[in-house]
Amino acid sequence: MREITHFIDGAAFTGASGRYGDVFNPNTGEVQARVQLATADEVDRAVQSAVRAQQSWALVNPQRRARVMFEFKRLIERDMDALAELLSSEHGKVIADSKGDIQRGLEVIEFACGIPHALKGEYTEGAGPGIDVYSMRQPLGVAAGITPFNFPGMIPMWMFGIAIATGNTFILKPSEKDPTVPVKLAELMMEAGAPEGVLNVIHGDKVAVDAILDHPDIKAVSFVGSSDIAHYVYSRGTAAGKRVQAMGGAKNHGIILPDADLEQATKDIIGAAYGSAGERCMALPVVVPVGKKTADEVRERVLAELETLKVGISTDAAAQYGPVVSAAHKQKISDYIQMGVDEGAELVVDGRGFQLQGYEKGFFIGPSLFDGVKKGMKTYNEEIFGPVLQIARTETFEEALDLPSSHQYGNGVAIFTRNGRAAREFAARVQVGMVGINVPIPVPVAYHTFGGWKRSAFGDVNQHGMEGVRFYTKTKTITARWPEGAVEDSAFVIPTMQ
Repeated sequence: MREITHFIDGAAFTGASGRYGDVFNPNTGEVQARVQLATADEVDRAVQSAVRAQQSWALVNPQRRARVMFEFKRLIERDMDALAELLSSEHGKVIADSKGDIQRGLEVIEFACGIPHALKGEYTEGAGPGIDVYSMRQPLGVAAGITPFNFPGMIPMWMFGIAIATGNTFILKPSEKDPTVPVKLAELMMEAGAPEGVLNVIHGDKVAVDAILDHPDIKAVSFVGSSDIAHYVYSRGTAAGKRVQAMGGAKNHGIILPDADLEQATKDIIGAAYGSAGERCMALPVVVPVGKKTADEVRERVLAELETLKVGISTDAAAQYGPVVSAAHKQKISDYIQMGVDEGAELVVDGRGFQLQGYEKGFFIGPSLFDGVKKGMKTYNEEIFGPVLQIARTETFEEALDLPSSHQYGNGVAIFTRNGRAAREFAARVQVGMVGINVPIPVPVAYHTFGGWKRSAFGDVNQHGMEGVRFYTKTKTITARWPEGAVEDSAFVIPTMQ
């Protein structure tokens, strides 16, 4: 059986913990590989490699670091098909989704190619008599990223792309459910010209996570995952003196006003709710129609769309989505569906009995639809992370605005309307970090920044864009004077504008 090793100091490294995790093919339900789980000592080995590499990597000028990013981008594009197939074989998402996963990560790498411009500081000439003031951004040292199973290509690149371009070195701890693509990314980074130790990959569970959070040589940690673990990572990491950005769960809402283009809005919601089997923190699992007439029409349109939605294996080009990542996650989704029934919501479509002929042992679950979901239901409050769409009916704009604003999560929200004034007011007032106007999945482009509010994010700095540059660097401000007089003319006081 294939064994997935760590990647340390520019090469595969075989750990000695004797502990392994199973890597499944979600299409068949079979174990296809096993991944090594690191000890704290093995994490330390990776960190020491990164420490050694960082001392010289930080001295490489930004333009040359950018050239490595340009070459890394070219190599990813060269290997796109192979990477997507590999990603799908471990995650279960269809090939088109896997290519999108990698492409969205690559867009952050494209932003990192412009790092010489992003690192430029500020300069004031003549701040005082003969005094100039300027600032520079310098790397923190060694940074680490702990990434989830649902985007094994995109989210690692969101993190290490900016970190490495700004002169840091990086420890990546990807999900043990689909770890092969992250290792391939590290190999391609070396092929692109990054020195050994600039990007190391450690596989593991809580042992590796705690070792990262406690290690004194790791200066910053970026995390994406569930909110409970995000809070744990943030609390433990900051207690150890690190910078931490920890992105948590989500329960994104799609508000549909009566004047919306219902045909387009329904198609958008179907894709946003069921794409990638709903395993996206920016999925749209709650639709909020305003008014009974709107709600009834949205329901009928969704039902019509579901009749044409195709679930298939990852390599089926006609499939809209594939299996979920594991048997345990399939069971969790099924449990949430039953919970919704028990809470009194109307289960309009039940996907629990879905089986794909010839792949009966695969981790497939069909699309499910609830109507009559109410605020306060546990299935509404919590993130299901599966192909389940919930209709939460409202009568007024204010009721619709309240649902995402008062929810424990505040990652993303969308409003569908032709009314510019209503959209503008909604965007200004809603208590959510990322807003779409007639855009169902409002993930910002790479040169803006990604981050939610409330229990969707812990920490003050978001991911990628200039926020990412600020997270992985520290500012140094220099006040300089070049006097013409003798040494004894120097003042022993703080310089002022006088």
